[in-house]
Amino acid sequence: MSKTYKIAVIPGDGTGPEVVREGLKALKAVSKISGFQYDLKQFDYGAERYLKTKEVLPDSALEEFKKFDAIYLGAVGDPRVKPGILEQGLLLKLRFGLHQYINLRPVKLYPGVWTPLRDKKPEDIDFVVVRENNEGLYVGEGEFIKKGTKEEVALQVSRNTRRGVERCIRYAFEFTRKRNKKKKLTLCGKTNVLTYAWDLWERTFNEAAKDYPEITTDYAHVDAVCMWMVKKPEWFDVLVTDNMFGDIITDLGAMIQGGMGIAAGGNINPGGVSMFEPIGGSAPKYTGKNVINPLAAICALEMMLRQLGEDKAAQSVENSVMYVTGKKLKSLSAGKMGYSTSEVGGLVTENLR
Repeated sequence: MSKTYKIAVIPGDGTGPEVVREGLKALKAVSKISGFQYDLKQFDYGAERYLKTKEVLPDSALEEFKKFDAIYLGAVGDPRVKPGILEQGLLLKLRFGLHQYINLRPVKLYPGVWTPLRDKKPEDIDFVVVRENNEGLYVGEGEFIKKGTKEEVALQVSRNTRRGVERCIRYAFEFTRKRNKKKKLTLCGKTNVLTYAWDLWERTFNEAAKDYPEITTDYAHVDAVCMWMVKKPEWFDVLVTDNMFGDIITDLGAMIQGGMGIAAGGNINPGGVSMFEPIGGSAPKYTGKNVINPLAAICALEMMLRQLGEDKAAQSVENSVMYVTGKKLKSLSAGKMGYSTSEVGGLVTENLR
């Protein structure tokens, strides 16, 4: 008997509903090919709901989401809402409240996709960033001293716990082992300046490495990582880093893999419910025009299928995306693909195997 997955869908803001629609189209087709079933429930959390109710995400929603196998998110952000309200009230609340302590970001150049890195090919850009997702500078701890005066001091606390750091690092080692490519894990930090937090990270990393003798390990400062991502991205297999550095280097990663139109991410709770999303944002100026690229959302669907254990279905989706980028699209940019949003989604669905 085939398994039935419960999937929560948050289409969100701007072009989010448009790209989610294409992802769900692919899900419907690949589920028939692979023989699994699913139940969807859509939620209206986002800008429109906030503007009507002044509520972003009720606490009761967290308990409801825990009953699902996965969350599929479109986009968050609306120019009518002050920056930070939706991002903190929805995205961060879900990540922290559901203990999604890993942010997983594949950086992979697909066939036919332009990269700003001269002479680099798909075989050169294929690595994954494992970002700690629940601690660091993003916990919101800090204070003002003498605010509004000439002596004002602003303190922002980066909180790193042994438990939080170790679970992230061990996840990265296990992921590197399962990925089974170069079997190389790079710790990305700043041990020469951030001597407290990164002393903890480095000690924990070196201790955990003893349990994974088949994994090659190395370390690089975050500024060096940025340089090598541009100069020699083939050096990397898997990187593990903290919340803020991960946030920064994954955007650089998105650019070298062809842009936000192809970049997807997962917010992972290995023992609970995880959430998957395109990372390009809501792109409000393209809303309703049927020109936005849906491939990042479809790649997020592929990540969700892998997390659910449907590896063959996930590979089918990825193979179809690679066929479409390599054989069909003129560009990944909105309005320049040579096809509409819905037509791109149709191409992916038609070429599933």
